[in-house]
Amino acid sequence: MSTKKILIVDDEPNIVMSLEYAFKKKNFEVFIARDGTEALEIARQQAPNVILLDIMMPKMDGYETLKKIKENKLLADTKVIFLSAKSKLADVEKGLKLGADSYITKPFSIKKVITDVEKMIV
Repeated sequence: MSTKKILIVDDEPNIVMSLEYAFKKKNFEVFIARDGTEALEIARQQAPNVILLDIMMPKMDGYETLKKIKENKLLADTKVIFLSAKSKLADVEKGLKLGADSYITKPFSIKKVITDVEKMIV
């Protein structure tokens, strides 16, 4: 079975740590980025199966990061799930319109995040 790779992009250490722990238990190779710029670098190097992407981050927000992911031929097919405290319908619609595969609002259930991710990697 090939390695399942996930990139977690969030600037909140508690969220990153709990997700990293949960995905490592599920035998994922986990990469961490604290902002959009770092996320793009890691995504280009590691080609993750799924990217969990926060929206409100320093340097480059999640929307801008997603646009750049979709513009990159090597990353365009990567599954992206927004994980955000922005829970208004307009925010969710914007995220999905930009090409996110799913949108999960914070606070979230780690079980649900794992379930969503595993459905995308088949």
